[in-house]
Amino acid sequence: MKIRRLARILLVARRYGLFLLAADSIRYPWAKWLLRLVSSSKSVDAPRGERMRRALEDLGPLFVKFGQLLSTRRDLLPEDVADELAKLQDQVPPFSSSESRRLIELSLGRRIEDMFTEFQDEPVASASIAQVHFAVIKHGPKAGQPVAIKVLRPGMSTVIDKDLALMRTGANLLEKVSADGKRLRPREVVQEFDKYLHDELDLMFEAANASQLRRNFSAASGSGHLLRVPEMYWDYCCSSVITMERMHGIPISQIDRLRERGVDLKKLSRDGVEIFFTQVFRDGFFHADMHPGNIYVGESGPDFGRYIALDFGIVGTLTDVDKQYLAQNFLAFFRQDYKRVAELHVQSGWVPKSTRIDELESAIRACIEPYFDKPLKDISLGNVLMRLFQASRRFNVEIQPQLVLLQKTLLNVEGLGRQLDPELDLWKTAKPFLENWMNQQIGLKGFQTSLQWEAAQWSQILPALPRLLHQSLTQNNGRVDMQIEQLAKQQRRLNRALFWMVLMLALLFGIVSLDLLWPVLAGAPGPFKVF
Repeated sequence: MKIRRLARILLVARRYGLFLLAADSIRYPWAKWLLRLVSSSKSVDAPRGERMRRALEDLGPLFVKFGQLLSTRRDLLPEDVADELAKLQDQVPPFSSSESRRLIELSLGRRIEDMFTEFQDEPVASASIAQVHFAVIKHGPKAGQPVAIKVLRPGMSTVIDKDLALMRTGANLLEKVSADGKRLRPREVVQEFDKYLHDELDLMFEAANASQLRRNFSAASGSGHLLRVPEMYWDYCCSSVITMERMHGIPISQIDRLRERGVDLKKLSRDGVEIFFTQVFRDGFFHADMHPGNIYVGESGPDFGRYIALDFGIVGTLTDVDKQYLAQNFLAFFRQDYKRVAELHVQSGWVPKSTRIDELESAIRACIEPYFDKPLKDISLGNVLMRLFQASRRFNVEIQPQLVLLQKTLLNVEGLGRQLDPELDLWKTAKPFLENWMNQQIGLKGFQTSLQWEAAQWSQILPALPRLLHQSLTQNNGRVDMQIEQLAKQQRRLNRALFWMVLMLALLFGIVSLDLLWPVLAGAPGPFKVF
């Protein structure tokens, strides 16, 4: 099976002239000669990015997903290749409804008729990992609730593991023979893809992500008016099947329908920016797959004009340290303080400590300055990021994995903003939000919030302080006694050594003195004369 799959991959690569592309970066002459020898004799006129995209599409849905992941790594790929790979569509024919019914019943341990009053055999969506059916819950407090059931494709784990094994082998080979092998870090890319795929194979991860995001944007959070997240029905969820509230809305890409319904597109574009920065800086937990297929807009009722998010298989997380550095970087960008941006990169360890601040500052200024004071329609964040990544290679910037997902999401937000309001100024929209967030984190409000959070810890620690202090002193006294005893032993050993040393020196001195004085003593008159 592996040999046949490998042969198929090699044939597709040959058909699209990928061996010729690879030969340009190979460091060994014999390997270049071999790749050119096995390359197709037919001329390949299509651009390299298009050839790579079509090859991945021919190899199947798993390689399509790999290409989609690669398209986010603009720090590794040329711009034309990354742009072409971003066009990859994860659409595959659905598997049979009878198989879908069988998997749902096997996974949930109940018959379809016992769980749902209605079940739509025809899937409403189908992708490489899973497909979706509509149904209506039959029993319990949610009886009559319309739901969407997502069921995992059968046999996916085996297929994925086999292809990943081939990818690892290819990554190891590429790292050894390619001149760009170390910079491209192919093994890390495959490892990242491995984690991403296996997380998607357990649908409970997606259900938990959705539940967390729903809680973050609940009415109590103060931002519930911005984003609607479907509720998960845990009684009908397991690792291969999840059931969620059915959402009704208009795909965000259908601009004409949104206008017909009277949706305020300018407000919608501003809300999109606020949702992004709220997820990143307030929560440190963000939907990382916000392409137009996963975003809808409510068309009636309480959800009218509100974003609706779907598909939570990919999320990003940020630590408090990440958020602080990112917020300060964004604010420094907005204030055009490029020296501060350079200093933050060095302080965070993203560039070597030996980097000259003034050189990094000049490189960042050259990337960003031309884009200020322009509407979003005249700015390509992709181009800005690409120039930044090109500069980053010069200064050996270490790209953080969590920031790759953030970059991908920012590009998605840019795409949505361009569709809804080409005049949107991303910088001016985001700056007040970030300044307010920084004041809450670093200013007086931030100090008060930290005190409140720490108070719960102090309430437990303060009463125990006398006991903890006594234990510490007791332990310290014990350690001091042991140290004194050890010092005393060492002192006694030193005294004995000194005694014997002095005794030996005295004997040696006496022998030498007697040897020097003996002739004088032997010839002396009187009582000193020796017979």
